Amino acid sequence: MLDTETKRRIDTCRDILVGKVPDPKSQVEQITIALIYKFMDDMDAEAEELGGERSFFTGEFARYGWSKLMAPGLGGHEMLSLYAEAIQRMNENPGIPPLFRDIFKNAFLPYRDPETLRSFLKEINSFSYDHSERLGDAFEYLLSVLGSQGEAGQFRTPRHIIDFMVEIIDPKKDETILDPACGTAGFLISSYKHILKHNSKEYREQQDREAYDEKGVAIEELPIDNPQHYSGDLLTPDDRKRLAENIRGYDISPDMVRLSLVNLYLHGFTDPHIEEYDTLTSDEKWNELADVILANPPFMSPKGGIKPHKRFSVQSKRSEVLFVDYIAEHLTPNGRAAVVVPEGIIFQSQTAYKQLREMLVKGYLVAVISLPAGVFNPYSGVKTSILVIDKRLAKQCDEVLFVKIENDGFNLGAQRRPIDRNDLPGAVRVVKAFLQQGEVAEHRNVLAVSRERIGEDAEWNLSVDRYVITQALKSDHPMVKLGELFDDLKIGGTPPRKNEEYFGGGIPWVSIKDMENQRIITKTKETLTPEGVKNSNCKLIKAGSLLMSFKLTVGRTSFAGIDLYTNEAIIAFEQNDKVDLQYLSYMLPAAVNQDPSANVFNAKSLNKAKIKQLVIPLPPLEVQKEIVAEIEGCQKIIDGARQVVENYQPRIPIHPDWPMVELGDVCNIVRGSSPRPKGDPKYYGGPIPRLMVADITRDGMYATPQIDSLTEEGAKKSRPMDKGSVIITVSGNPGLPTILATDACIHDGFVGLRELDEKVVPEYLYYSLLANHAAHGAQSVGAVFKNLTTHQIREFKVALPSKDVQQEIVEDIQGEQHLVDANKELIQLFEKKIKQTINRVWGEG
Repeated sequence: MLDTETKRRIDTCRDILVGKVPDPKSQVEQITIALIYKFMDDMDAEAEELGGERSFFTGEFARYGWSKLMAPGLGGHEMLSLYAEAIQRMNENPGIPPLFRDIFKNAFLPYRDPETLRSFLKEINSFSYDHSERLGDAFEYLLSVLGSQGEAGQFRTPRHIIDFMVEIIDPKKDETILDPACGTAGFLISSYKHILKHNSKEYREQQDREAYDEKGVAIEELPIDNPQHYSGDLLTPDDRKRLAENIRGYDISPDMVRLSLVNLYLHGFTDPHIEEYDTLTSDEKWNELADVILANPPFMSPKGGIKPHKRFSVQSKRSEVLFVDYIAEHLTPNGRAAVVVPEGIIFQSQTAYKQLREMLVKGYLVAVISLPAGVFNPYSGVKTSILVIDKRLAKQCDEVLFVKIENDGFNLGAQRRPIDRNDLPGAVRVVKAFLQQGEVAEHRNVLAVSRERIGEDAEWNLSVDRYVITQALKSDHPMVKLGELFDDLKIGGTPPRKNEEYFGGGIPWVSIKDMENQRIITKTKETLTPEGVKNSNCKLIKAGSLLMSFKLTVGRTSFAGIDLYTNEAIIAFEQNDKVDLQYLSYMLPAAVNQDPSANVFNAKSLNKAKIKQLVIPLPPLEVQKEIVAEIEGCQKIIDGARQVVENYQPRIPIHPDWPMVELGDVCNIVRGSSPRPKGDPKYYGGPIPRLMVADITRDGMYATPQIDSLTEEGAKKSRPMDKGSVIITVSGNPGLPTILATDACIHDGFVGLRELDEKVVPEYLYYSLLANHAAHGAQSVGAVFKNLTTHQIREFKVALPSKDVQQEIVEDIQGEQHLVDANKELIQLFEKKIKQTINRVWGEG
């Protein structure tokens, strides 16, 4: 596992470079080159210590040795010239193996600032090559900053999705493993670790101890294997040699090839097999097959499409089609594969997509796993699925398993923060049970569908929702099509935009934007003239009608608060005596989700005819009204509570008579420190807690360090602080305060306040500092200062009333925050109640 100090060092390297090298990919390349440079010198030094000779820095290249570079008397410009020359010439060094020469190919220093280089190399100097798994983890963390790779549709696959796919495919020690679009080799590394795990005595004994009955357990509830490193001690030397030879990767980008080579090397591969190769346009390797293929190939094609060779079964210029074809066709007779695909592969109606799906269903495909739309956030919101391929099993099994993943252990926001709902571990068990025993779990998001049924309409549609969700409809109420409830559904229109005289006439005209924040629409962003209405397909919508968007954003609802017109992306339902429109508004989003053709990812195929085919549960009218009253009662509570949560900020009502004091006048401010060398077990990993910024963001006012720790010797070289001390961040998120809930040490990213004047209440000071932080934005004074100095913090001004008044203010704020927390709980509780009510109507609760 990646230790926090190594992570910090990598983050520091990036922080040093960011001013001169803003591109994350270039930062990764510079750090990679510097690390390999340092590690080669470490290996030379180790050879000398063991009685051998240097091999990397000898002859004319001896002048580039790391110790020469870091010599105390070397000037800044001399260091810069020596380092720049060294990395440019290193691929000519006859003493280094071809792998290292490839890494230094075309390397150069993209800046000429001696101080930046000196700071950067000083941080690199703290790394050492120790042949441990830790370095591999560190490099994988460095690669994690490579989210999006330009415009080629390449997005880094999240580690937990990679591991999920590898666990399902279960590669073996004697199988050949290929990634034909390997990027940074994430799938190959995960496969290697998987094989080590399954060939470790410790893991097998653990499996024997933890055997349990899985029958009847919901897929969300099954456990996850603890992530840890396994030695692979049951592998023989021949096994290890064969394994290293069997793991291969291709990539079209020389930069990605370089990063893959380093990644594999740092995971113990002395001669990794990664080649620069265009899988789609070159057929040199067409006859090379693999037992296991794992990939997340590029989704996008260049303008004009790919120009592939002629050996593909499906003729296309779309990269996603060609890659899936390639993977299917390059498996051995018993081969297996898992590949991430965009939604176009799942349901697009163009000929090449249908031909590919037909080929897969008839001879390759065994499972389709739908992933949540935000898995690739923040780099892309693209919706993806995983296709599981097994050539042998596909010929023996008449069904394809469909699984819908609703939660992958992280929320779907830009930050992808961890949550406590995770369907992936259970999905592994479900899919494996189907692949190995033909068992199909009883779950609303799992269904086996016959190959005949998939192909019955010649579309070969692989949308999970098409099969899984419709199977789950078990309402106690009759299911009725919307077309049976409404004789006429009105869809609007747009007059020609080139005629300016059609717009701005004051007649309300609704677009989807008007529906974003208005439950009842009384005003619109755009209006029409009478001529505009006449020269469009607009139809008058009466006040009280229900509006639903069915293009772009599908299933959003609002009510017409006045008579109005709409554009062609909105359909209107007018009141009748069969269904209550308020009730319908709560049922429509669920109804839309029942039909994949109405899904937001396939919005172009939704039209009036398909809307009429949507079904809803229809209880008697009086029951509908009772359901509406129940939901709206909950919604009123949510709206009120949300107002409290969104508008609350702790405020200190400063009186003009209160004295303003500088922070340095009421305490002794000390800067944190870290023992050197960082990561040294003599100093790190002991029983004494060490505060990190993540502890503050997690805990808030009272922080308990849980992430990092020091030994007693390390604490002597750090900055110990007592329980109850006020601590302030000086970098990262400068100005953020906390109060230590226990004795702990602080590093140089903090200052601690010692000898606080007894007339200052620590909690009052905390709220004063927090208010200052909030008043200046998310980074407080960091909006002005990138990092804070101790001097700047000493000059912070704080209003200081009497101690009794401070205590009263603290008690008032804490009372307010209890109320805010209670309102947050109310929102969660009543949102859950609304969902339960709707699910109950649909027969799912």
